Amino acid sequence: MNKILIVGGSKGVGNAIVTSLLDENLVINISRTAPLLSHSNLTHITCDILTDELPNFEEIDTLIYCPGSINLKPISRLKLDDFRSDFEINVIGAVKAIQHYLPSLKKGNKPSILLFSTVAAKLGMPFHASVAAAKSAVEGLTKSLGAELAPLIRVNAIAPTVTDTDLAAKLLRNDRMIEMITERHPLKKYLAPQEVADLATFLISDKASSISGQIFELDCGIVSFKI
Repeated sequence: MNKILIVGGSKGVGNAIVTSLLDENLVINISRTAPLLSHSNLTHITCDILTDELPNFEEIDTLIYCPGSINLKPISRLKLDDFRSDFEINVIGAVKAIQHYLPSLKKGNKPSILLFSTVAAKLGMPFHASVAAAKSAVEGLTKSLGAELAPLIRVNAIAPTVTDTDLAAKLLRNDRMIEMITERHPLKKYLAPQEVADLATFLISDKASSISGQIFELDCGIVSFKI
């Protein structure tokens, strides 16, 4: 069994990934709250990625960093602290985890790192300045580390569109908003967390052994198509 460390696996996409991996892997979840599930292959450690000292592990095969933010405001209402906060959770937290666990990953079996961006890093969208700036940094980090850590450690990122999680609850708060978001996507849908988890499990598997430094737009067509 592979040992997979997930930061932020208690809710949303992270929780869907944890659930998908449990039957065939040893999963360690680090987050401020525990997942609402139990399994013999799951270990939870309560920890704030930004402020707490991270636990040590001798060897891990995969690191998945899931924490993110959706901070949507006009630029005139965004404070510098908004940018700092989004950068801390999306970028600095990922860097802290990668630096801390790099020695453990180097001892792992075909090790890989998986990060998360957003379609807003590619598609100009009003009110997304702060999160788009932070996630664009994640994409740069993915490509740079993919090159730096080759051939030993693969590094990839998923850039999802709107996903039905607590984090996106304000975007999906009523039937009218749901209809608007659905219609904006060429495939006339938005994402379920399990769809993101399915791509994540593929990217950390042996089936993706030739893929590194890539950003995968899981976008229901919104970035790629104009229909």
